[in-house]
Amino acid sequence: MDAVYLEIRKIARMIVARYPRPDFYSAHPSEVTDSQRFFQCDPSIIKLRKDMAGCLDDDFGHGMGHVEKVAIDAGTLIIIESRLAGQTENQVQRNLLLAQCAGLLHDICRKEKSHAEKGAETASDILKTYPLVPDEITHVCTAIRNHEAFAHPERLPSRRSRMISDCLYDADKFRWGPDNFNHTLWDMVGFLNPPLATFVDHYPRGMALLKKIRDTFRSRTGRRYGPQFIDMGLAIGEELFQAILTDFINQA
Repeated sequence: MDAVYLEIRKIARMIVARYPRPDFYSAHPSEVTDSQRFFQCDPSIIKLRKDMAGCLDDDFGHGMGHVEKVAIDAGTLIIIESRLAGQTENQVQRNLLLAQCAGLLHDICRKEKSHAEKGAETASDILKTYPLVPDEITHVCTAIRNHEAFAHPERLPSRRSRMISDCLYDADKFRWGPDNFNHTLWDMVGFLNPPLATFVDHYPRGMALLKKIRDTFRSRTGRRYGPQFIDMGLAIGEELFQAILTDFINQA
C-alpha cells in the first residue's frame, strides 16, 4: 500500500478507536458468547473454516477476517431471533450451525459476476460433504443467494429460511459500519491502489451507498441495532474525509 494510504489508514483507525462498540454486543452478551463458543468448538464449523482458509483472500476486503465476523454475528442474530420465535434449544443450535455456515460461505465467489448466485451454487456442492440434510443446505444457499445489498430478496415461503437469510444479510451489513474504516476500505485500496485524487473523487459516492444501507436491515434485531452501525460508519467516514481534504489534498 502506498505510504499516503498508510497514513490515512492510521488516522481512520484512530477515529474508529474513539467510538464505543455498537450496542448490539453489549445488549446481547450471552448470545454473543454462545455464538463465539460454537464457532470455535463445533466440528462442522471447524472443518468449514479450514476448508475456506485456502479459498478466500482480502483483495476486496472480503477474506477470512470478514467472513468470520459475519458468521459469528449471524450466529448471534439467529440465536436471538430463534428464541424470539419460541423455538426449542435444539432448533436454536441447528439454526446456529446453518447461519454460521452461511456466514463462512457467503463470499466464496466474491470476484465473480453474480457472486451471490454463484456462491450459492458452490456452497451447495461443498455442503453435500457435511452432515446436513437437503433442506438445511437449501436454507444456507438461499441465504447466500439473497445477501447482496440493493438487490430485491426473493420471496421465501419457509419461516426458517427467511430467518437464516435475514440474519446473514444483517450480519454482513453490520460490516458497513466501523469495520469498513478499520479494515475493508484499506484492503480494497491496497489491492486497487488508486491515485489519491481518484479515491477522493469516489469517496462521496461510497458514503451515499453507505447511507442507503441504513434502512435495509431485515430481521427484528437487525432493524433495531443495524442503523447504529451505519450511523457510526457515516460519522467516522465524514470525519476521515475532512481530515483527508485538510491534511492531504489542501496541503498538496
